[in-house]
Amino acid sequence: MGKLIYKSLPDMSKARNRVDNPKVIFDEVKVGPHLAKFAKGKKYVIKTFGCQANVRDEEILSGYLEKAGFIKTDNDREADLAIINTCAVRENAEEKVYGEIGKFKVNKTNNKDFILCVCGCMMQEEGSADYIMKTYPHVSLVFGTHNVNKILDLLEEKIARNKKLVDVYSFAGDVIENLPSVRLDSYKAYVNITYGCDKFCTYCIVPYTRGRERSRKLEEIVNECKELVAKGYQEITLLGQNVNSYGKDFHDGTNFSKVLEEVAKLGIPRLRFMTSHPWDFSNDMLEIIAKYPNIMKCIHLPVQSGSTSVLRLMGRRYSREEYLDLVDRIRKTIPGVALTTDIIVGFPNETEEEFEDTLTLCEKVQYDSAFTFIYSPRKGTPAAKMIDNVSDKEKHDRFVRLVKVIEDGVSKHAESMVGKTYKVLVDGPSKKDKGVLSGYTESSKLVNFKGPSFLKGHIVNVYINESHTYSLIGTLLDDPILVLASSLKEKIEKEDSYIRYIECKNAFESSSFLKQLKEEMEEKQKQLVNKSFKTDEDLLPLKKEIDELKKAYFNDPVYLNLQSSIADLSSLLEQIKDNLE
Repeated sequence: MGKLIYKSLPDMSKARNRVDNPKVIFDEVKVGPHLAKFAKGKKYVIKTFGCQANVRDEEILSGYLEKAGFIKTDNDREADLAIINTCAVRENAEEKVYGEIGKFKVNKTNNKDFILCVCGCMMQEEGSADYIMKTYPHVSLVFGTHNVNKILDLLEEKIARNKKLVDVYSFAGDVIENLPSVRLDSYKAYVNITYGCDKFCTYCIVPYTRGRERSRKLEEIVNECKELVAKGYQEITLLGQNVNSYGKDFHDGTNFSKVLEEVAKLGIPRLRFMTSHPWDFSNDMLEIIAKYPNIMKCIHLPVQSGSTSVLRLMGRRYSREEYLDLVDRIRKTIPGVALTTDIIVGFPNETEEEFEDTLTLCEKVQYDSAFTFIYSPRKGTPAAKMIDNVSDKEKHDRFVRLVKVIEDGVSKHAESMVGKTYKVLVDGPSKKDKGVLSGYTESSKLVNFKGPSFLKGHIVNVYINESHTYSLIGTLLDDPILVLASSLKEKIEKEDSYIRYIECKNAFESSSFLKQLKEEMEEKQKQLVNKSFKTDEDLLPLKKEIDELKKAYFNDPVYLNLQSSIADLSSLLEQIKDNLE
């Protein structure tokens, strides 16, 4: 028998299928005996390309691997297991993947047991998995977006059978809950609320690689966010290919506005979401965003083109006029909102006049930021079959002209921020200068300023001194020690030992029995001091009464619980003191 087993391969015709009721599966992590033995003491690394959904997949893959016993490493050469998590949205992303696969050949040369896995959206394209297995013999396992939760089973089978495996199946998709996770950031978190997409824009491969649009239950989303808030996370981003179509598959009136409101009410300092489709953007959403101050007033609203005729060819379901009307409604409802977008240049047969429509739309909207792309055909999509009469030179020339118009808008917004103070969530020290911190404003503007590294994960006030268009230079206004002290106070108040102390203290202060004992002791003490006694023996009955009162007081369970809680709290305060030092 051969050393390679094809369990399943992607099929674009199956990927187009849609079903009404995807299954909801609550996963249980099971580690097979062969994998458990292999993973002991072994290190892993994951290389991720693409969007936030792929980043979230990396966190889940890490969760599974660490449950099996693997240890994460940042050194590629140390890795006994590597996973390359791919993107299929742009052609240059695929080219980077091939380069990354080649880099790990040396690992296999130095370690015959080394396992290289390739997964993600690119593997869901017909021909990709087969090409990789035939071109790169050091690849051991290929799987897709729909069986990320099967990573441990696939590794167990690969090790037990000593075979290479390809298992990429195409179907509408399920919703998997109870997924293990190792978050890549301690303060910012992504939370999936939907998977897949039903829009089928003619240029987009995502509906084929990620499956049908399917929503997670609101209860599961809220529970995940509750845990993040309890752990001290400062920012949550709700993720979906089209978040504002959330709940349509439930057919019960549940919508994205409800999700936004329920998560906002949990008290997370910053709540974001992406990505929004203009066709599904409702007035309910706008009202909720405007209502809650912790929902960031920054909306990513991909336009893709400013031409109605091109938008029709793209299958975007709205016109130029409808998009601009939505922008007006957003700005009237949410004054000062920051708008960002995605734009494709050089869509098949785009005329100069149609491209000019995109330029004039950008001039009118004045985006705070934009991701601009030269059209990249994706095999299997309707647009890839279109005859394209726009030359590469025209596409690149238009791209340069578009970037110039975008930068004019970005510069205008950035310059308007100079001389004002903004709240910045600190990401951490700069790689080039440890004395310089970087972070983002509520409107997602990057700010660099000097400050101590321990401010990472804190929200601070920064005065903006100057603009560099895509980034700002500022001055920290807060006292770093006071920021830290305030943060510690909030954390202490969430600790079990502090909560128990407050409960015991309240019980002690409200105990009428202990209050009565204390009053009796004080009265007896006064008698002992003020009353004249002929002999010491005359004192004994009163002293005995006082001793009995003290015994009852200091052995009362309410008093003992308070003393125990104080001891526990003191231990916590000692730990905090050590950390501060």
